[in-house]
Amino acid sequence: MPSNHPSRPRSAFDSASSASLLATVTDNEPVIRVDNLNHSFGEGEARKQVLFQNNLEIGRGEIIIMTGPSGSGKTTLLTLIGTLRRVQEKETEEADDSSIRVLGQELRGISPQATTELRKQIGFIFQAHNLFESLTALQNAKMATQLVDLNPSEAKTRIEYLLRRLDMGERILYKPKNLSGGQRQRVAVVRGLVHEPKIVLADEPTAALDEKTGRAVVELFKERAKQGCTIIIVTHDNRILDVADRIVHMVDGRIHSNVLVKESQAICEYLKQCDLFADFPPEKLVSISKKMRAIVFPPKTVIFRQGDQGDEFYLIRKGSVDILQKDGKTDRAVATLGDGKFFGEVALLKDQPRNATVATNVETLCYTLSKDAFKEVISRSHSFDEEIRRLAFERQ
Repeated sequence: MPSNHPSRPRSAFDSASSASLLATVTDNEPVIRVDNLNHSFGEGEARKQVLFQNNLEIGRGEIIIMTGPSGSGKTTLLTLIGTLRRVQEKETEEADDSSIRVLGQELRGISPQATTELRKQIGFIFQAHNLFESLTALQNAKMATQLVDLNPSEAKTRIEYLLRRLDMGERILYKPKNLSGGQRQRVAVVRGLVHEPKIVLADEPTAALDEKTGRAVVELFKERAKQGCTIIIVTHDNRILDVADRIVHMVDGRIHSNVLVKESQAICEYLKQCDLFADFPPEKLVSISKKMRAIVFPPKTVIFRQGDQGDEFYLIRKGSVDILQKDGKTDRAVATLGDGKFFGEVALLKDQPRNATVATNVETLCYTLSKDAFKEVISRSHSFDEEIRRLAFERQ
């Protein structure tokens, strides 16, 4: 029998979530984990906080695109992850528990030696290029391979290959002063990729590139990601959004939204199967998916009981539930719902208590929409009007 006192449901993006079910969302354990991250610039009265309680998990091989207005904290977060800025020590025991773990290494209080070793596994692509003016394109790119003691012959082969991929093969011996801004950017991209790092952090890597060359850079990122490299791209370039596995949007120092693109697509496809949302255009379905909260319910958990007040709409992403109704003193299963099915809408539409008990069979990942959000998004739907008429007819 389902528990009368179920364990607290868990966010599907929470560190306490089941690894097996979380795999349906992120595919693997986090390579980068940010917990309650705050950051400030300045001291004393001039101190200004620029990051506020940010949380983020990124898995192996994910391509993350980070968007947001200038000054929203994107580059600050990127440089903290890359150890180019130090995670600030907490001032008091209760004041701050900010943490960043990268490849299993906690960055708060990290030693200089550990920082050096970690940086060898990270590729940096800077918006300002940061090339040495006295070195050729080959030599600039080669610096990254020297950090990891790559064989010089192998390093040269890799660099030449990557530069040719970006139409820079004839400029391999050119110095930065003889290169355009876009060409310098391509050298910076090669330098960030050539040592085959586990993580690539890129700040506006395609901003100075035309569409063709920008697409060539994106293809290189996709190839590296398939090999297990995790890539975070800070960008305002809408041309490359299609490469993202996840889009993280920052506003005023906070992660405002964190959308798993494939997951959002799957949710939209499921929502279309519900009559209430069937006539919604794609952009409206995406808007709804962003409002939904992911929750993991343990096995044999009562999600709600018959007679409870309805307060949420549920969509099953992974798992299954039984629909139970009273049969004398016992609950009798009248239906079983699995992946892509939904429940809870009737009580919300009628403003009446739940007409059945719902309990999980196995660990189940649901996306939920609050009562207020549910009513808001369907209030202008033709199918909503039809559903209200049907429900009114049934009451007669």
